[in-house]
Amino acid sequence: MEHLIFTNAKVIQPDSVLEECQVSVRGGVIESVGTDLAHKEGGEGTQVIDCKGNYLSPGFIDTHCHGGGGADFMDGRTEDILTAARTHLMHGTTGLCPTTLTCSDEELFGFFSCYEQAKQVSEHMPHLLGIHLEGPYFSSSQAGAQPPRYLACPSKEHYMEILSRGAGNIVKWSIAPELPGAMELGDELARRGIVALMGHSDARLDVAIEAMGHGFSQLTHFYSGMSTIIRENGHRKLGLVEAGYLLDGLNIEVIADGVHLPPELLKLIVKCKDHSRICLVTDSMRGAGMPDGPSLLGSLSHGVPVVIRDGIANMPSFDCFAGSVATTDRLVRTMTEKAGLPVWEAVRMASLNPASFLGVDGMYGSISPGKAADLLVFDEQIHISSVYVSGIRME
Repeated sequence: MEHLIFTNAKVIQPDSVLEECQVSVRGGVIESVGTDLAHKEGGEGTQVIDCKGNYLSPGFIDTHCHGGGGADFMDGRTEDILTAARTHLMHGTTGLCPTTLTCSDEELFGFFSCYEQAKQVSEHMPHLLGIHLEGPYFSSSQAGAQPPRYLACPSKEHYMEILSRGAGNIVKWSIAPELPGAMELGDELARRGIVALMGHSDARLDVAIEAMGHGFSQLTHFYSGMSTIIRENGHRKLGLVEAGYLLDGLNIEVIADGVHLPPELLKLIVKCKDHSRICLVTDSMRGAGMPDGPSLLGSLSHGVPVVIRDGIANMPSFDCFAGSVATTDRLVRTMTEKAGLPVWEAVRMASLNPASFLGVDGMYGSISPGKAADLLVFDEQIHISSVYVSGIRME
């Protein structure tokens, strides 16, 4: 059983940074955290890792990600899931929820098969924590990049087949709660322990409050693809954006690349929202981790051409964005450098918070005894030098 001791580290905890700290790992699990673990050194099979004064962080968890490294999770091949997952791994994502796009049932069920195969691969892979379904139950006026021809209202026959074919792998489902049948679907997801999110939606505040009574607990990519305040006959009506601020029990996803939400808006969010209710997500497409140039938004079979320039994916006309190309280290860097958060708070939004929202915080999300040794070593600028998954260094 391999024993690792990380020394000379600034260990990031959920509420602080422990200076000159050491972390002991045995058999892929965190054994202890303290300032003097020297007595544990010297045994056979022990490896001492000098962090050289850098941060030792829990691995990041991205629960909303469509692809990276030139591959999309919906491309229809297991190797594409592996390519995208491994790309994000090298940017610090040790736990990942591959996310679908609204598509035909045939394409969706094909992805389910590929995901099941990808789960069997452990070499140089992050933990695959389950599938996030984005669609097809969305408002047409808030569809964004979701293909309109596949949009639908929830019907029990349809979503029960999806849940059956998903074979227990579905952990999140983004839905427009105002659609007929959405509340019943929320009840079904709650019974199964699946996180229900409100997204790509025109719902007003009253609908959001009702949806929370039917198991909906989170907003999909806050501000993007959601309703905001309008006037009806002179009266102001609040939407999902305002619900995200007003409803204390509502968690939110934030694409913190500094582009989808500018730094000033990120500052407003962290000023007004309980930080324990915020998780960072990339919502990245295949262009994540790739150089500038032409790319594709969506699957190989149904994607549309886009252009990546200066770390932003654009439509060829350059009149609107075409998805995120962020990686999670970029999100943490943005929250520290542009939103002004201390590093431990930004890291918590990318590790413990998403783990908690998924209900897997007993195993992942922080450097605590008994949890998986998913660890990162990075400097003050969040430049990652080492990634460990269950105590194994990813080369």
